[in-house]
Amino acid sequence: MQENSYDTDFYAWANAQAELLRASNLQQADIEHIAEEIESMGKGELRELENRLAVLFTNLLKWRFQPTYRGRSWELTIKEQRRRLRRHLAQNPSLKSKLPQAREDAYGDAVLEAARQTGLAEEAFPIECPFSVEQTLDDAWWPA
Repeated sequence: MQENSYDTDFYAWANAQAELLRASNLQQADIEHIAEEIESMGKGELRELENRLAVLFTNLLKWRFQPTYRGRSWELTIKEQRRRLRRHLAQNPSLKSKLPQAREDAYGDAVLEAARQTGLAEEAFPIECPFSVEQTLDDAWWPA
């Protein structure tokens, strides 16, 4: 295995590392980079949670603040994101402990996106997220 294959050919490096791990050959495995990649995968799951929340919050804000524009597209996007969020949390239960911070981070992004999509000023939306985690994931709950 080439010394720099992690930097020059990630695919080859990943496959070589998988072979080394399966053979329990930890002496030759690139443990530091493997650990970095595993951490990166975990961060990716958190980013996915934040992105799903941001899309959902954007549409919940639009639903709440532009009731005359409510339509099937917004409704289906809200339903889809709720389903995907519940599935993501079921597949990654430890992310539930990250929901408060993810909610806060995603809401800030959602305000910017909702302002862009609606033409409303950022100040038209609440500073703090008006949707609880329970409301956010509840198919029966819709903002007034």
